[in-house]
Amino acid sequence: MKSRLIRKMLWLACPVFFVLAGCSTPEPPAPYGAVPSPFQIEWQKMEYYMFIHFGPNTFTDVEWGDGKEDPKVFYPTQLDCRQWAATAKAAGMKAIIITAKHHDGFCLWPSNYSTHTVRESLWKDGKGDVLRELSDACREYGLKFGVYLSPWDQNHPSYGTPEYNQIFSNTLDEVLSGYGEIFEQWFDGANGEGPNGKRQVYDWNMFHKTVYRHQPHAIIFSDVGPGCRWMGNEAGVAGETNWSTMNIEGFAPGREAPPTRILNSGEEGGKAWLPAETDVSIRPGWFYSASTDDRVKSLAKLIDIYYTSVGRNSNLLLNVPPDRRGLIHPNDSARLMEFRRMLDETFAVDLAKNAKFTADHTRGSSSKYGTKNLSDGNFDTYWATDDNQLTASIVIDFGKEQTFNRLSLQEYIPLGQRVKAFSVEYWDGSAWQPVVRQTTIGYKRILCFPMISTQKLKVHIEEALACPVLNGIAVYKAPEI
Repeated sequence: MKSRLIRKMLWLACPVFFVLAGCSTPEPPAPYGAVPSPFQIEWQKMEYYMFIHFGPNTFTDVEWGDGKEDPKVFYPTQLDCRQWAATAKAAGMKAIIITAKHHDGFCLWPSNYSTHTVRESLWKDGKGDVLRELSDACREYGLKFGVYLSPWDQNHPSYGTPEYNQIFSNTLDEVLSGYGEIFEQWFDGANGEGPNGKRQVYDWNMFHKTVYRHQPHAIIFSDVGPGCRWMGNEAGVAGETNWSTMNIEGFAPGREAPPTRILNSGEEGGKAWLPAETDVSIRPGWFYSASTDDRVKSLAKLIDIYYTSVGRNSNLLLNVPPDRRGLIHPNDSARLMEFRRMLDETFAVDLAKNAKFTADHTRGSSSKYGTKNLSDGNFDTYWATDDNQLTASIVIDFGKEQTFNRLSLQEYIPLGQRVKAFSVEYWDGSAWQPVVRQTTIGYKRILCFPMISTQKLKVHIEEALACPVLNGIAVYKAPEI
């Protein structure tokens, strides 16, 4: 009798228990708007990788060849793709993308669909394959491998005819099926007249299907993606406001691209998740020229580019062109190592790692969505507010005075991009003083400001499209150049 009474009491208590449990652990926020694919998330985490422009232009000292160059001009005497990969690895880069075929139509592999290739060059008596050597080197050094193939071909006699789209698709077939995993397929919309005086009408749908047939996880770059987008300039400057969403319906790469201001800043509420990639060269041009050996970008300029690309919710694709030997020039590699050392020194110590974080709003008052998630280094844990709470303040108490000049913020992008405006303040001992006011955050936002000494810092989310969801806040003291 007594045991039956206990069981009855437990049974009656169960609904109350589950109601209380539900209150203490609310549901996670629902995704808002367009969201990234798992492959776009992993791509965004890469942040920084190398572009390689290499081909006949390297040897003719021009930026855009015309397809009439003799393939025999391509003759690197010491080509060493392992040196490229070792340099990229030492520089802290995560991958290499190479111009497998530029606008001149020259193929860095012995294509069966062209007579303008390494097969017709003097290099290795026509038996070489740059893509093979570089893809092997990337795997050896733990780097991802990507390819640029221009659909414009100033050499191919079929360019400008309906047949050419299939020929270009065939070249994609060769590259995307023959060199292992390709993390990014880089397209631009360059389009000139063919031998018949007509411009090619590109079949982008066919090209994309070819890419995904062989490389279903590849990120496709162009003015309108669909994996990531060009951000509108080659100066290394993404928009201060930079949404990872954009409307792409009715647009295409090249002349039919969205306006530059849209490419640079994305669009709030855009229907497609299309994060920005910032491409810029370490030299004035994209291909190597001996005349620019003393014009490699300064360390200060590269640091500025880092903050206007990675620091503004964009990946950085930094071009480092090999010279006529087929090696990365010492001036370029030395600057890359200086750049790596500066970044390492800047981000070595997170001053907020052991600070006390408090927020005036936390989702369901639950520790699952608490401020501890902002400094635990785990991408998949986050602080959030209730669904109807679109503003909030987070205070970072260092426990003692700290001196710093950088603040890094990250949104948990698997749930979408939400923050539209935020501000930062510091405590001067008697009142809060303004540091900066900005707009979007996205995957990562790094703020640069004059050195501050304070015990407390406040981040205020002033406007959000849905409840804010942040998975990282870090504070650093960067060396002053």
